[in-house]
Amino acid sequence: MSDLKKKALFNEYGDIEVNKRRLINGNTTNLNDFNNMKYSWVANWYRQAMNNFWIPEEINMSQDVKDYRELSPAEKNAYDKILSFLIFLDSIQTANLPNVGEYITANEINLCLTIQAFQEAVHSQSYSYMLDTICSPEERSAILYQWKDDEHLLKRNKFIGDIYNEFQLDKSPEQLLKTMVANYILEGVYFYSGFMFFYNLGRNGKMPGSVQEIRYINRDENTHLWLFRSMILELQKEEPQLFTPENVELYRSMIKEGAEQEIEWGEYVIGDDIEGLTKQMVSDYIKYLANLRSENLGFGQLYEGYDQEPASMNWVLQYSNANLIKTDFFEAKPSAYAKSTSIEDDL
Repeated sequence: MSDLKKKALFNEYGDIEVNKRRLINGNTTNLNDFNNMKYSWVANWYRQAMNNFWIPEEINMSQDVKDYRELSPAEKNAYDKILSFLIFLDSIQTANLPNVGEYITANEINLCLTIQAFQEAVHSQSYSYMLDTICSPEERSAILYQWKDDEHLLKRNKFIGDIYNEFQLDKSPEQLLKTMVANYILEGVYFYSGFMFFYNLGRNGKMPGSVQEIRYINRDENTHLWLFRSMILELQKEEPQLFTPENVELYRSMIKEGAEQEIEWGEYVIGDDIEGLTKQMVSDYIKYLANLRSENLGFGQLYEGYDQEPASMNWVLQYSNANLIKTDFFEAKPSAYAKSTSIEDDL
């Protein structure tokens, strides 16, 4: 396969025939033509992503101001560290997605990546709003930059961050695909694991504003996961040479490494000291998520015996189900989502 080619911003000799469009190394004009799409799933994805629009400051955080000071030491420690990790993830996503888009030559998919980057920026704004509401400026800064002093958090950040940095140096198709798989791990394992902690606070009647912010973020991340899964599956059709048995094993090992780090992180920040959660519950849930993500790419199971959502964690879906909520900002309250079957949800 030829080297990965960065697309020109203006290409008067680009192909206009839909059947010539390719995810990478295509000859694109960069014209956004909504009436002629090669990838039929994009139309539903775009509509869903646009329908997800929300404003972080519309969510009432007044109860969280009180609850935050009454969290147990273990809960507050986990809240701060997990939020710090989520802030990093959304920040690096916002920065990296344009780098990926420079090499995607299907204009309709670039539109999706642009929306995702915007939504990741909104998520960062949401976390800032949460911290500004419940913390002093000194506490906020300490939470934002915990990775500078916490070796466990730094290790978490480096696994994805280093892969993204490698793409800055190696602009090959293989490295782009590794970056896409890393994105998929971030969206489909790391985020879901972090969200689970906040949902556990919610079912214990704590931090309702934070929980609602996370639910809307979760709804966006569902679509981001859908996007990158679809992109990887399209590459399997268009560039099968990138999916040799050796390469597939590499991608499987990446997902498993991400899961193992998430399990280790859960033991560190949650342990057995938080009401409603145990290390075993977290480990079982992460292994289930890793299997789900791997199988949805056609890579098979990574952990034998974890093909069903653990019964001890089935409450997560009550909070994370993106089809159950939307925000009516004219009424400033949640209401039932109008098109409950329109979103594709991996859970």
